Amino acid sequence: MAVDFLSISDSDPIPLSERFAKIKRNLIAGNEKAVSDSWYRLLSQLRKEADRIAASGSDIIPAIDYFDIHDTTKVAAFRDALKKRGIAIIRRVVPSNVALLWKEESQEYLRHNPHTRGIPQRDPQLYELFWSPGQVRARADSRLLEVQRFVMNIWHSDGEGALVSSNHPVAYADRIRMRKPRDASLGSGPHIDNGSVERWETDGYGRAGTYAKIFQGRWEEYDPWDSSTRLGVTTDLYNGVGSCSMFRMFQGWLSLSSIPPGSGSLLACPMLQLTTAYLLLRPFFSPRCRSGPNFLHENNWNLNVAQNSVIHGAVPGNGIQELSEAMHPHLRLDRTMVPIPRVGPGDYVLWHPDTVHAVDRVHAGLADSSVLYVPACPLTQTNALYLARQRKAFLLGHPAPDFAESGGFPRPGERDHMGRPGVQDVNDAGGEEGLRSMGLLPWDERAAASAAERELLRQANGILFPDRFDGLAGRRGAK
Repeated sequence: MAVDFLSISDSDPIPLSERFAKIKRNLIAGNEKAVSDSWYRLLSQLRKEADRIAASGSDIIPAIDYFDIHDTTKVAAFRDALKKRGIAIIRRVVPSNVALLWKEESQEYLRHNPHTRGIPQRDPQLYELFWSPGQVRARADSRLLEVQRFVMNIWHSDGEGALVSSNHPVAYADRIRMRKPRDASLGSGPHIDNGSVERWETDGYGRAGTYAKIFQGRWEEYDPWDSSTRLGVTTDLYNGVGSCSMFRMFQGWLSLSSIPPGSGSLLACPMLQLTTAYLLLRPFFSPRCRSGPNFLHENNWNLNVAQNSVIHGAVPGNGIQELSEAMHPHLRLDRTMVPIPRVGPGDYVLWHPDTVHAVDRVHAGLADSSVLYVPACPLTQTNALYLARQRKAFLLGHPAPDFAESGGFPRPGERDHMGRPGVQDVNDAGGEEGLRSMGLLPWDERAAASAAERELLRQANGILFPDRFDGLAGRRGAK
């Protein structure tokens, strides 16, 4: 394959404090040769995979119908593709008429409460709503919870006794977006959520050794789907904007409209393991020549003799890891960022928290692009602690805890909103399972699938219902 003329942009990354140069040195200390060798193996694989993605386009993103998630043959192929690509679509999770009804209910809620704020301020399309009828019903819906269990069980835990359960999805309240045609305010470039410099810091992802294999020069052995290396992580060391306090096994949105590519939709770089390894190792290497026909060739790149403080696309407090063709040239983002296929009302799009993704810069379609942000979150001790705070916000009509402030000022919330749902609405929408996902009903410890899961349910019940359960001793207390 002929190598394209590429170069590093004149706008180089801004050096961080000298502390980060020391962090980088320590991360690969004693493994410099192994890391250097692994870099060249990685570049070779990236070339091949970029060609494969460019040839396949959107078809490379796996999809399965909701009614096929119990078909072992189809599920096996789907799971393998999702594990490699890091993003997938599950079709018809909710009947289209139900999804459209949830959208209509949300629109009616907005009409009754015209003072609701949103982004952009002059013409809101991403609304500061968390408890509209459509949102509350969707989070409690038995079909969505079933699909969340289905995809979360792709994850596994290599840590013996890890306190995480993909069998017990919990709700994370996020917002609703109804993007209008020609909007250019809600687009975003390639990025990864859940932290920036934290991926390299000892007190961030280093606490759980999430990426240890990559920094040892063994990126092929890195498993993006091991949940035990995510439980001790701190993704926000700097109180950054847009941080998420829950461990999301999948970010996701449920479509409430027909959204073809280019119409305010999602794009993704579907090579999960390779992109993760590359963005983590990129700051350790520099090109000999900054432009030319062999710019991307392995021979043009060397491990830095003395590590500097640059971490490409990461800034403390930013909350996200940004990527670009200039900073991450071997990813060939111009070829590998592919739009997801057309989705319809009731289709569920889910992606791994380390998947590189973006949103159409301009909504070039003819109709609204409406989605509910509905991630898939397992039960963990940390998630139960957040769920207790979120439950209080739901009952009081306050914004979800991660969204309680904007620019240092408290958001007004929905306390006085007309038609705001309550506990009975959750029960009507999802029964006991829906109530549990919102922290409104205890889990049955006797139904645990393992001793570790039983211990987790005991702890979660103690956190959420301290008046009924003794969270420390595991004994049922007096009401």
